[in-house]
Order: sequence, then structure tokens, then C-alpha cells
Amino acid sequence: MARVDLLVVGGGTAGLVAAVGAANQEARVVLVERHRTGGDCLWTGCVPSKSLIEAANAAHTASHSRHLGVDSGSVTVDLAAVMDHVHGAVGALAHHDSPERLRREGVEVVTGDARFVGPDVVDVDGRELRFSRALIATGAGPAIPPIPGLEEVAPLTNEDLWELKRAPDPLVVLGGGPVGVELGQAFARLGVSVTLVELTDRLLPREEPEASEVVARQLRADGVAVRLGTRAMAVEVGEHGRHLAVTGPGGADRVPFDRLLVAVGRTPRTGSLGASAAGVRLDERGAVVVDARLRTSNHRIYAAGDVTLQLPFTHVAAAHGATVVQNALFGLRAEVDHDRIPWVTFSSPEVARVGLTVAEARRRFGPRIRVRTQPHSEVDRAVTAGATAGFARLVGDPKGRLVGATVVGPRAGETIGELTAWLVSGAKLGTIARTSTHAYPTWSEDVAGASLQELRVTLARLRPITRIALLLGRLLRR
Repeated sequence: MARVDLLVVGGGTAGLVAAVGAANQEARVVLVERHRTGGDCLWTGCVPSKSLIEAANAAHTASHSRHLGVDSGSVTVDLAAVMDHVHGAVGALAHHDSPERLRREGVEVVTGDARFVGPDVVDVDGRELRFSRALIATGAGPAIPPIPGLEEVAPLTNEDLWELKRAPDPLVVLGGGPVGVELGQAFARLGVSVTLVELTDRLLPREEPEASEVVARQLRADGVAVRLGTRAMAVEVGEHGRHLAVTGPGGADRVPFDRLLVAVGRTPRTGSLGASAAGVRLDERGAVVVDARLRTSNHRIYAAGDVTLQLPFTHVAAAHGATVVQNALFGLRAEVDHDRIPWVTFSSPEVARVGLTVAEARRRFGPRIRVRTQPHSEVDRAVTAGATAGFARLVGDPKGRLVGATVVGPRAGETIGELTAWLVSGAKLGTIARTSTHAYPTWSEDVAGASLQELRVTLARLRPITRIALLLGRLLRR
């Protein structure tokens, strides 16, 4: 049995990046995928959801521009045509992740179910493959909560949502995280009556509270019934239709629905891997446990991407895959610093973050952190667009070094790239305004404005010295 240099289990983003990266180094690479290469991002996540959001935002702009003096009248949405657009975008990008492309790169692609049968052996539908190093990159699927009656109504998830040809109206969305917020808002803007049920007391609970408030206000303005602090108790089906029984701040209630979309989290796909046979430890959620170098408890085997239940983003999976190549093939000690990886919730307005929130920074550094916030009401580009609800926030440690940033507003996901570069470089909050000129009028002026606040504070501290210097200068000029 020939030994494989790197065996990759799973053809999503982490697996693809690692497989192609290793093959480009002339390693013998085998990638095993049970279904289709491309993973959630291509087929059920990033690409289809952003395509849907683009259509929803187009409908919203067409019907909500009176404040700009533009009235387009009524807007008609054809969900089947919208879904054709979604599938068209997926089809246009699928070739990048296809088995044919992988084979051209030197990767052997095997279709089947992989199961570890030893510390360095995988069985793929009866064929055994021995490896020097392996990568588990099987991803995660939508978590289905144990709500009585839920399975009887065939709940939608991000995996099967894209086959809809008819608008589900009314739609109930379970979960107020990024997926629930993005999809709930998109369907509301496409004309669907949407109720969003979230157990915690705010949407997007990982973000700054002010960001959650801005998004909640916009969702309500879009017609979404946002129910916070509300627990789903049971699904009821009867002669009067389908209802979700809930309990929340207003007491018990029954929310009618046509379809129910579940977006309450992810479950790692590790159940059929045979992890114990390989000596790979899983945590209580079923996620693969890894160290800072993404090694599992079996140091021949690495894990990357959503199967680790770290940050569940495509670009994180890509960073994981590249890191595994460095460590598995070359014995390096590369690590992924998750504090320096940005992410974006593609709601309207967008919410983008890198590093620490204010609360996280206070826990880590104490009360002497520095926080500078520039509201979009003071950003000229936002005023001209009539979109002043957002803000930019910079968070610094006690020495003023940038350790976190949040941007809420149109194209926030583009702005966060600049802030990520500043954070990685170890810049101080005032450095951005002092050394970088931002084009006027642009959205990124919110970043410059927040930085300028810090610079003004710094200059204010120097005023006594400045006064002395000016006085000395005057005396010397006499």
C-alpha cells in the first residue's frame, strides 16, 4: 500500500486550499469527498446567500428611495427568478472548486466515505489508504434544536433553502445570529412576512451592543417582527395551520408560519469519521480538538475549518488550510491568530469586526482601554446617502495600540480590511489619521474620524509642552 503524503478528508474550503497547496509542493495528495467539492461556501453558504441578499437589496432600493426624491412605484418579486440568479452565480463559480481543476493541480480526488481505521490508515468504501499526514476538513452542518414537533414540518436550513420556488409566507426564522439575520432580512425585503425568534436579549450577540441595536432597528423597519429573549417551545400543526409556540417577555404566544427556517448554530460532521480509531479527540460538541498549530491529539492528523467549531467563516477555513500545509509538510510551527481575522455579517447595514469588542478588551486589559467612536451622522458620505445609522469604533489597549475595531454601515466589509492591516501592524489608534489620507467623501472617513479623535486627545496632552515651545520661540526671536 503506497503511503500518501497528505490525505485530505473533505472538499470544502479548508480541504481545497490544503490539497492544492500541498500538491503544488509536489506532495502526493489524495482528497476524499463524499458528495461534491466546494463545500458549504459554494453550494449552501456564502455564494447563494450573498446572491439572495443582492436581489433583496435591489428590491429594497427600488421601493425605498423616496427620501432621495425617487419613486419607482410598486416592485414585483419573482422568487423563482431570484433563485435562478442564485443558482447562476453558484454555477459560474463551481469550476474553481471542481474535481477536474483539482486533478489539473495534481490532486487525486476520490469519491466516497472516509473512515479512520487506525492512526495512519483511512478506509474509503473498502479501499484502504495509508498516510504520513492527514487533514480532517469535513465541515459542519446546521444544528436542529430538540423542539417538539419540529421535524414534522420539515424545517428549512441553509442547506435546502435554495430549492424554494415559492415564497414561504409567513416565514419564521429561529436564530438571531449572522445566518438568521441575513436570511430573515433578505426574505423580508423580497416581500415575505418574517418573524425572527432569538433566545438571547439581542441580535448578533457576539458583536458590539450598539451594532446589534442598529441592525435590529433596520430589520424592524424592513417589516421583520423581531422577538428577543424568546424561547421556542413547540411546533403545533392543526386545522388552523402551523404555529410555533413561544414564550418571552410578553408571555406565551403562538406564531403562525408557512415554513420555518432554522439558523441556531452548527454541528461538526464527525459522527462517521472513526475518530477514536485514529486516536483523535473530540469535544462534547463533537468538534475536533486541535492545538494552536491545528494538530489533533494524533500528531499525524490535523483538522481545519468548521469541523473545529472555531470561527465559522470561509476565509478562516482558507487560513487554516494554508497553515496545515506549512506544518504538515515542512514541520513548521505556524499558528492562526484568530484575534487578527476579520468577519462580516452581510446584513443591511453590514457589521464588520476584527479583534476585540469593548467588553472583551476590558476583560483582557482592564479599565484603561481607549475607545473612539465616529457616528455616521458625522460622516459626509453617509449624510449624502441618507444612511447615517452606522458608526466606526476603534478599541485600543492602555498604550493606545489598536486591538479591535467594529464598522457598521454600507460596505463595512470593505473598510474592515484596512483596519485589519493596521491591527496586524501594531499601529496605535492615532496613527491612522496621522499617516493615512482617506479620499473624500468616502465611507472609510468614519475610520479616519475615529482615529482623529484619539489624535486630538494626544495633542491635547501635549499643549503645555507646545505652549512652552511657542514661548521660547517668541523669546528667541526678539
